[in-house]
Amino acid sequence: MRIENSFIPVRGVGETTERKLWQHGITHWDEFDGSVVGDTLADRIHSFIEEGRTHLERGDVAPFAEELPAASRWRCYENVREETCFLDIETTGLDASCEDVTTVSVHRGGETKTFVKDRDLTARRLADELEESSLLVTFNGQRFDVPFLETCYDIDVTTPHVDLMYPCKQLGLDGGLKAIERDLGIDRDMPDLSGRDAVRLWHEYERGDEGALDTLVEYNRADTRNMKPLMEIVADRLHETVFEAACADE
Repeated sequence: MRIENSFIPVRGVGETTERKLWQHGITHWDEFDGSVVGDTLADRIHSFIEEGRTHLERGDVAPFAEELPAASRWRCYENVREETCFLDIETTGLDASCEDVTTVSVHRGGETKTFVKDRDLTARRLADELEESSLLVTFNGQRFDVPFLETCYDIDVTTPHVDLMYPCKQLGLDGGLKAIERDLGIDRDMPDLSGRDAVRLWHEYERGDEGALDTLVEYNRADTRNMKPLMEIVADRLHETVFEAACADE
């Protein structure tokens, strides 16, 4: 599924109208000819397609993410696969007003970077990573990672955001990231570690155990890297569920 298959970002087009277009063989912007819908809506769709092509030429998916329902933002991924930033954080607790971010890992274009508190984890570095990314992907980041970073580092995260927890729920994949990985057969190097272990490891590092920091960093990086295969599985399955199923009903 690519953005060019989508019509629901257009004002006045809901899932029912989009499905109707697909079922009439209009599955891509190139195939839209104004039929099937009324003249006013057809003009609106033509304008949306014209403006949309300009945005996509710039690699800018923000206008589409803003108009897509949150549960449908996964559709942006295929257009900006290489510019997608997978992000995960570790903290000393759950309350951003009194706890700290200890490590932040980002994975983009096949490369993983990790920033560590009191070393190289700064607001400027975080902002730079997000500015270089066309899409942000997290797991439960809408409620946790992003608000935590915004509070602790006084940054405004405006990168279009896909929180994988919600499309996973659409597919009946419940539980935390590691449980879903097990269900899907995604391997990880440190299956026995948890968020509680991450807090313990940080405190051990503060007491002088450099090996504890190495373990924490690798744990954080594993969470981040594993979101990429999860994103691809989710996008493929939702493509089949949403797009291919509708087209099969023609």
